[in-house]
Amino acid sequence: MSDRSDHELAARFLDAAIGLLERVRDEEADAVRAAGTLLADTVAAGGRLFAFGAGHSSLPAQDLVYRSGGLALVNLLAVPGLVGVDVMPATLGSALERVDGLASTVLDTSPLRAGDALVIISLSGRNALPVEMALKARALGVKVIGVTSVAYASETTPRNPTDTFLKDHCDVVLDSKIAVGDAVLTLDSVPAPFAPASTVVTSALLQAVMATAAGSLADRGIEPPLLRSGNVDGGHDWNRRVMDEYGDRIFYRR
Repeated sequence: MSDRSDHELAARFLDAAIGLLERVRDEEADAVRAAGTLLADTVAAGGRLFAFGAGHSSLPAQDLVYRSGGLALVNLLAVPGLVGVDVMPATLGSALERVDGLASTVLDTSPLRAGDALVIISLSGRNALPVEMALKARALGVKVIGVTSVAYASETTPRNPTDTFLKDHCDVVLDSKIAVGDAVLTLDSVPAPFAPASTVVTSALLQAVMATAAGSLADRGIEPPLLRSGNVDGGHDWNRRVMDEYGDRIFYRR
C-alpha cells in the first residue's frame, strides 16, 4: 500500500471519529447535562462515584479514575478478569461478561451503597454482566448512568436472561452513536471492517460529563474535588489536600 493510501486511511478514520464526536455533542447534550447533574447531586449529598466497564469498555472507565483534571471521587469497580485484556487468555473476559449472577456477587462484595452513583459502560449492552449490574445497583438505591450504543438494541438480540439491554435499566443513558460492530473503515482489499472508534468516543463523552459535573458543583458554591497533575509544581500537595478531605469516599488508594 502506498504512503498516500496510508495517509488517506488515517484521515478517513480521524474524520469518522470527529463525525461521531460531533453527533454526540449535538444529539446527546441533554443526556450529558443530566448525567453531569446526577454526579454533582451525588457528590453534594455525600455519595460516592464508581465506574465499571468490561474488556475494552473498561478503558474509558479507567480514564476517569485518579486522573489529573478529573474528579478525585471516581472509583473503579473492578471485576477480576474483566479489567482490560491483561488476563490470559484474553477471551476469558468476554466469557465472564456472559455469566449470570456474577454482577450480583461483585456488588454484594463492593462498597456501593444507597446514594452512590455508578457509571456502567458497555458498547453492546446486551450481555448478562452489565444488565444485571444495572438492575442490582438500582435495587440497592444506586443511581446508574449507562454508556452504550443504542443501535445494538434494534440490530441485535439480548444475551441475558432478562431479554433486555443495559439502556433499559438506567437513570440516564448516554448513546455513543457507535455502529454495530464498532469498526468505522472498510476497504475492498480487506475482508473485514477495521479501525474501532468506541474508545475514543466513549472517553470523550464521559469527560464531557465530568466537566459538566464540575461546573454544576461550582455553580452551587461547592469546590469540585479535582485532581491536579503530579508533574506540575504543587500538584502533589494539592492532591494530598483533596484526598485528605474526601478520603472516606476514595477507595483506590487503600
